[in-house]
Formats: sequence, C-alpha cells, structure tokens
Amino acid sequence: MTSVSKDDYHIETVDVQGSPMEVFIFQPTGELPRAGLLLCQHLPVAHAGIETDPYQLDTAARFASAGYAVVLPFMFHWWGKSVDMQTKRDEWRDDRAVADMNAGLAVLRGLPAVDAGRLGIVGHCWGGRMAWLGAATNPAYRACAVFYGGRIKQAMGAGTPPPIDLARDMRCALAGFFGNEDQNPTPADVNDYEAALKAAAVHYTFHRYDGAGHGFQTFTDAERYHQQASDDAWDKVLRFFDDTLGQPVAAAGT
Repeated sequence: MTSVSKDDYHIETVDVQGSPMEVFIFQPTGELPRAGLLLCQHLPVAHAGIETDPYQLDTAARFASAGYAVVLPFMFHWWGKSVDMQTKRDEWRDDRAVADMNAGLAVLRGLPAVDAGRLGIVGHCWGGRMAWLGAATNPAYRACAVFYGGRIKQAMGAGTPPPIDLARDMRCALAGFFGNEDQNPTPADVNDYEAALKAAAVHYTFHRYDGAGHGFQTFTDAERYHQQASDDAWDKVLRFFDDTLGQPVAAAGT
C-alpha cells in the first residue's frame, strides 16, 4: 500500500447537469506526455465520500506512482453524503453515470501532461461495472480493466440497457480480474461476461483466482483481502496498461 496525503492530489469541481461533482486528480511528477486513467470508485465511498476511503485513495496513488495521470470522479454527487447507501443503489441511473464519466474524462484530457490518445478506464466492484459501462459508451478509451464488477447483467435506471448488452459497442481492449469464490459476480456471471465479449469480438483477457472472493484487493477489509491474488492482479493490470497505453511499468506493490 501507498501512504497518501492531501499533497498527493487536488480536487476540482465540475458541473454535471446542474449538480457539482468533485474530481480527485493525481498527477505524477514531470511534464512529458503520459497516459491517463479514469478510476471509477467502488461502493463504500458512496456514503461519506472519496476522501474518507484509504483504499480508494491508495489505488489512485499507486497508479500515479506507476506513471499515470489519474482522475477519480465522485459519482454519487447526486445525493447528499448523509443519504443512506441503499437509497443511492435504488435510485442509481446509468445515464447520469455516463455523463459523470464523460465529465471526468474531460478533466483528464485537459491535463497538460496527458496524451489524449492514451486513455484507459478502471474500477473495482461498483467501479468495475462503471468501467465496463464507460468503455462501452465512449470510444476514447484504449483500455479497460474490470475488477470483480457485479451487476453488469443488470439494468439500472429507466430506459437503460444492462451494460453486458453494450459489449457490442466496446472499441478497446479489456482485462478482467475475478475471484472464484465471489457471489457477485459469480463464476457463472463471469462466463456470461466472457461470452458477450467473444460475441462482440472484443480483445480481452480474464484472470480468475481460486480462493479469492469479492473485493480481494481491498486491504482495509481483512475478511476479503487476499494478498497473493491482489499482488498478482496489480502486476498484471500494470502490464496490461503498459501494453495497451505504452506506459512504463512500475514494480507491483509499491
């Protein structure tokens, strides 16, 4: 894990359909053109905010330490931070999520050191679902990494399709990381994800880990964290982004 302080990032606020959204920005040192990543948050930050979640900040900082510019939009801005999490799940709308990700991407592309031709999207859990959705709705991405994203087969919001049905619109490479003990998504769900990507002729690679369940990279949760699977996945995701975005690989676990 990485020690993260407020000196490691800054926050910009952007307007999305009349609602202010915080965007956390992590930039490596140096001004050479570099690849950029949009990091989609996982569910625990829905309640109290990104700044309260050491795991989410650590994830962004680790990608930045590997040489990527990273933006992390707070996509639950549509509700007050004190609103209960179940309400946010029940009222979630994928059309607004797409608008949020596009607004975050605009911030990323506007950073002076970012090469707008080398952009990726990544997320864990809820954020894994968002990463799939973002990659399927915006052709700007060259790479997408999905960590144990659940509900990809489920529509969220009136008139919106399940993200799995949008695989046909995906134009980037995808890497997936899943625990074989997970219940959301189950191994059978992951098989369905794989079938959808194959049918859409998407270039993809899946990594499945025995003995690991949902949230196996979440070091703040001792019951879920699986260090061996987490370390291996960190190594593989950095190499995936290196291959697809042309960014140097830093040592995993730093």
